[in-house]
Amino acid sequence: MRIVLADDDPVYLLGLAAILEDEGHEVTARASEARGLRAAVAGTRPDLAVVDIRMPPTHTLEGLRAAVDIRRAHPEVGILLLSKDVELTHLRQLLEAGQGADTGGVGYQLKWRVTGPDFVTGVVQQVGAGRYAIDGEIQRALYRTPRRRERLANLTAQQLRVLELMARGLSNSAVAAELSISKRTVEDHVNVVFDRLELGPEARGMYDRRVRAVLTYLASDD
Repeated sequence: MRIVLADDDPVYLLGLAAILEDEGHEVTARASEARGLRAAVAGTRPDLAVVDIRMPPTHTLEGLRAAVDIRRAHPEVGILLLSKDVELTHLRQLLEAGQGADTGGVGYQLKWRVTGPDFVTGVVQQVGAGRYAIDGEIQRALYRTPRRRERLANLTAQQLRVLELMARGLSNSAVAAELSISKRTVEDHVNVVFDRLELGPEARGMYDRRVRAVLTYLASDD
């Protein structure tokens, strides 16, 4: 996989690049600020961009804003946010920008919860494959928004759990293993989720309905 890395901590950037290159990935560019990140993605057209939310010059949300811009300009590029902070501002824009069968995945993981090389490479593979990989802490923060609770009020606890695992990037088979239920039962839950969120077949197939269900689950009141 071709990957662009963006972080203003050179030691962290070096370590992350080493982990990914050891796994056979190609780091096409490294950036320490948002302008360089945008240029690197436009110039090298990677499969994935791994982005720190807070970058120079103000160390506020430059990385996240750049990620939204990249998502809109290059929807095929997966975006993986790695950050020390839970930051919901602009996250919904990132999640909703660019949808379709060829759209890259989206991940958001907290650096202090990243447990080692296997975790990093696993999340990279999920997002690179076009799936979602959203940290549980981020999901809990999003769940506290009133509009989101209202949208999900018709789902049972088990259906919410299935949807949560979908948002973490798990396939139906992986969800079944996690919950110790059959794959057929998971498929039944997923279909009920689609129905109760009013995501009919006109949503252009299973892929788009799955993406839209996850977006509904993750949507916040920006």
